[in-house]
Amino acid sequence: MGERSRGVTISDVATHAGVSPASVSRVLNGRTSVDPDIVRKVQASIATLGYAPSLVARSLVHGRNTTVAMVVPDLENPLFQGILKGLSVSAAADGYRVLVADTAERVDDEEAIAIEARQRCDALVLCAPRLPEAKLRRLVERVAPVVVVNRPLPDLDVPIVGVDYVRGIRDLVDHLVGLGHRHLAYVTGPETSASNAERLRGVDEALAMHPSVRIDCIPGGSRPEDGEAVAGAVVEAHRAGVTAVIAFNDLVALGLLARLRELGVDVPGELSVAGFDDVPMARYATPRLTSMSVPRTEIGAQVWVRLRTLIGGGPAPHTVLYRPRLEARESTAAPAGVEVST
Repeated sequence: MGERSRGVTISDVATHAGVSPASVSRVLNGRTSVDPDIVRKVQASIATLGYAPSLVARSLVHGRNTTVAMVVPDLENPLFQGILKGLSVSAAADGYRVLVADTAERVDDEEAIAIEARQRCDALVLCAPRLPEAKLRRLVERVAPVVVVNRPLPDLDVPIVGVDYVRGIRDLVDHLVGLGHRHLAYVTGPETSASNAERLRGVDEALAMHPSVRIDCIPGGSRPEDGEAVAGAVVEAHRAGVTAVIAFNDLVALGLLARLRELGVDVPGELSVAGFDDVPMARYATPRLTSMSVPRTEIGAQVWVRLRTLIGGGPAPHTVLYRPRLEARESTAAPAGVEVST
């Protein structure tokens, strides 16, 4: 990585305004005893130079408030809820509270929401951030201390806790191939989702391991309504020979199951369906949903271990990547007319 350019400092503002650094600091901290003329000079210099106060420095000035924030793209997703639960319970044991900010998949708002959340807390958790990598790298440097969940950032000294989606997709494809499926479909997640990109890598690796297998990609999303919306395309793919579908996550799979049932498609008699994350309602679906289980609360606990270390001034802990576990249920079975050897 190249050398970072030096940002504008309080000393720069003081020199430009013709006042002392202490005066600049008093203005930034809202002290009412500062001469109004000095306040005007400092404010004008801040605007001219584009000075942005260091979030970490402000935290040191004002003291810790034993609060951390977690920014998520969609709090309705049970995966993120489970991670939040694990983080909250672990943080509470150390006297910390967790605030939550939901970006509602609005990528353009994610940076501003993260910065505002960090200003109110001692540290930040970015859960599955959707920002482009270059912007995300700049953001994590600005809001440190920070832990990132489910988003690889190579060569950056930031703790990452995540899921091995590549291996998870490979294992899920192995399961379906073992049942006798040779023509599959993958319903993709949001285009900005890094975990979707990892899943697609898993699709590519699975195809390399199983040359006789075909996997078509069908644009989807991350919510139940996305699963419902894609059902028509899935039915068309089934008519073209697809016998099994892997959804981006369980929410999409559950929406798909519901719509397929309305369309009269027998799952798994005509078409097998599998999800990812093994959210709590997966085992109560009709039929019960095959999925890749992810240790949601354990991920949250590990996030707190790393965040606590950073808050205490320690070094960035190593990355942790969890391998999902297959939960084979009734939504996947052998294709019609295929016998599975035991």
